[in-house]
Amino acid sequence: MMTRRTRRLPAALLAGLAVSIAGASPAAAQESVAREAPIQFLVPARPVIQPTHQAPVRMSAAEAHVTIKDRVAITELAITVTNPGAQIAETRLLLPVPDGSAIKSFKLDSLGDDSSAVLLPAAEARRVYDEIVRKIVDPGLLEFAGMGLIRSSVFPVEPGKTQTFRVAYEQVLSAHRGRVDYVLPRTEALAATGVEWSVTIDIESKTGLGPIVSPSHPIETTREGNTARVRVLAPDDPGSVRLSVLHNAGAGGMTVLAYPDARIADGQGGYFMLVAGAPDAWAKAETPKREVTLVIDRSGSMRGEKMAQAKEAALQVLQGLDAGERFNIVDYAGTVERFAERPQPKTPETMERARDYINALETNGSTNLHDALVASLRQPTADGSLPLVLFLTDGRATDGVTSEVGIREAARAANTHDRRVFTFGVGFDVNAPLLSGLSEATRAVPTFVLPNDSIEVKVSEVFDRLDGPVLVNPVATAVLEGAMPVERRAVVRDLQPRRLADLYRGEQTIVLGRYATNKPIQFELSGFVSTEPGAEGRLMQVTFDPAEATVANSFVPRLWAQRRIGDLIASIRQAGAEGKQPEQELVDEIVRLSTEHGILTEYTSFLAADERQIAAGAPVEAWESRIGTEESMMRLQIELADQAVETREGAAAVAQDRNNAPRRSSTHVQQNRYQYADTDGNGSAASPFGGGNALAEREISTVQRVADQTLFQRGPSRWVDARALSRETEEPEVTVEFGSDAYFDLVTDLAAQNRQGLIANRGEILLMNRGQLVLVRNPS
Repeated sequence: MMTRRTRRLPAALLAGLAVSIAGASPAAAQESVAREAPIQFLVPARPVIQPTHQAPVRMSAAEAHVTIKDRVAITELAITVTNPGAQIAETRLLLPVPDGSAIKSFKLDSLGDDSSAVLLPAAEARRVYDEIVRKIVDPGLLEFAGMGLIRSSVFPVEPGKTQTFRVAYEQVLSAHRGRVDYVLPRTEALAATGVEWSVTIDIESKTGLGPIVSPSHPIETTREGNTARVRVLAPDDPGSVRLSVLHNAGAGGMTVLAYPDARIADGQGGYFMLVAGAPDAWAKAETPKREVTLVIDRSGSMRGEKMAQAKEAALQVLQGLDAGERFNIVDYAGTVERFAERPQPKTPETMERARDYINALETNGSTNLHDALVASLRQPTADGSLPLVLFLTDGRATDGVTSEVGIREAARAANTHDRRVFTFGVGFDVNAPLLSGLSEATRAVPTFVLPNDSIEVKVSEVFDRLDGPVLVNPVATAVLEGAMPVERRAVVRDLQPRRLADLYRGEQTIVLGRYATNKPIQFELSGFVSTEPGAEGRLMQVTFDPAEATVANSFVPRLWAQRRIGDLIASIRQAGAEGKQPEQELVDEIVRLSTEHGILTEYTSFLAADERQIAAGAPVEAWESRIGTEESMMRLQIELADQAVETREGAAAVAQDRNNAPRRSSTHVQQNRYQYADTDGNGSAASPFGGGNALAEREISTVQRVADQTLFQRGPSRWVDARALSRETEEPEVTVEFGSDAYFDLVTDLAAQNRQGLIANRGEILLMNRGQLVLVRNPS
């Protein structure tokens, strides 16, 4: 269950679409912006409040369908608005769009082709934005400074009725070494969901499709030949929808997106995101045979529906193997049994025997996890295969070796064939960090099956992705182009993840890190066809010039920081098996990255002000008392010690590992949400970790990300840039009043840095700009 806290937002936190309500006649309303009636902004997918002489028109639906053919993108939007009032509402659509776009069509369902709209280029749109901001005394539109603008003619919405805009615009996407980047402009402002967005993107390429990645939102991609359909899975989450598509996959499926670090002189450093997918030749070539060992827990706690689902999942996995691929079945309770002494090739005969074996399994006894794991890892393997283990358990070890450290060390010693161990923890009575560590140490991933989840579905989801391994034991390296190979750390550093998973057909690998040069870098992704000693090697290469880094890729440092924080938490969690307390340098780095990049976890949620405290108008304690003292640092150390180290079983333990897994592997920036163990089933637990036996979800709504920066809400009408938090009590060096010439000059300066959204909120905003502490006084 997800608990989301709704707060009243300033009207100008625009999400990309705005409707203006004009009390005058349609003819008068079409005059210049300066003579129009006050504008009311509707925020898609979230409610806004704004004073008006009549009931505000509300957006009730937003649907986007995008078609990308090579470099040409056509965006079609259907926006439905509702007038709940008793009077006719004269309305006008304002739609920020990428500069250089062209209108293909615009109409209203009630008026057909009689409706009209114009597209203003960025320079002219900026003048309109500024005029509207001055007129309505609201800074929200400034978030879109630098973009073009589609402005409609005025049209009526009858009382109690709805109208649907249908807008289509076309743009030619810039191309870089075969990659095109698409953006659907929307706000980065946090808001409570009020409208359901739907976003789908159809892609077609003449030269073949390589990796497709969205750094802004989770996506689901379905491919067929040189076409693909992308569905955005969380379209209500704030932020522009971004999608990068690599064409000409046959020549090599690698590309680099980079962000320059302005703190480093002469372009000598920044952040990079390396995206790689298998070239056509690899994907079409014969791949190693898979060898799958199913390890099934048949202890007494698996009795009933859980065992029935586990059996069905095992049968589906065996059915999904190709003829000639190998399998085995290991089942365990207090003792360990197996289908065969070594993996068997899939044939009609072995399949019939396996079905009988699985159906005959009965539940009883304790859980000898250690012996089952060792038995699955020690068995001999066939040459040239990729050996996989699907290990299922619903409880902690209660028989044989039960020590977490002992089980980990035994697995490491027994895994001489380099098997990948995909663990499945069923329910809450599991040692969550043990299962996570076993998987991550073998280039695999853990899965936690909640009480109401289907074991069968979860196992199938994982197994379906393990089709056709094309690069085994991959390693990412970098050298200066044209120079002798150099130590990797001299060119790039802080790579995330530190160890790459195998690359499968249809999947992609993403590596994030920091570069420390202004000279061209040659990235390499190398690996092998199989885990067999002496296996054929494979190599992909791509050249990146730091001069190509751009502030438009502000998601790159945040995504890197997200993975880095997840990696630090995992290190603390794994060290906890030996009773080691969190090292101070790791704690300090978690706090620094969380503050700078606005990535808060259940451990650092106290860094943000409580939204209930702000809503009530209560004073917010100074930042120094929150994190700048020894006492508050000790608080984080205690949270990590009590939870990351000590809590290893139960719902709170599972919640922590479920939270951290996406931080370490996600291809998009996560929202500030986390799961916790709910005490009473209604999401009201006071602790970020709770203490119940069910999971709920919290969202932190007092931290807003803007491009590469972060705003912390410090009062009902006050936001502070993360870079200014330590100077919050100082007198500002520059004070800028809303609507002044200096104000709009600041907007221009921030827009050049892609940071204009920093001053789009209402109220006071304290920020750092070019080394100065600046106070911006927007209307409250």
